[in-house]
Amino acid sequence: MQKTPYDIIISRVITEKASVLASLKDSESNKCIRKFQNPKYVFFVNVKANKKEVAWALEKIYTEKKIKVKKVNIVTVHPKTKRVRGHLGRTIKKKKAIVTLDINDNLDDKA
Repeated sequence: MQKTPYDIIISRVITEKASVLASLKDSESNKCIRKFQNPKYVFFVNVKANKKEVAWALEKIYTEKKIKVKKVNIVTVHPKTKRVRGHLGRTIKKKKAIVTLDINDNLDDKA
């Protein structure tokens, strides 16, 4: 069975840390931050997806913006033990992909 891009990319992560990562390219306050010219975005991806599949899926999903994925870093988020109403349970295993785009590419509609 062939995977579609929407089977690989689950959702985009929009947290404070992810938005700081995305806005590092626009920061001029610190001179060691100025070297980050490429925008970075964070996505939840399928647990069985690899880096090449993530890059392919993002380029297919954002074909109208003509993005070029430069680099993909993948982090596995292991399940945590939680207690709910006296019973032990576990959260699900997740996989996050930190995607670095080419210098002039952007996923947001602001630019």
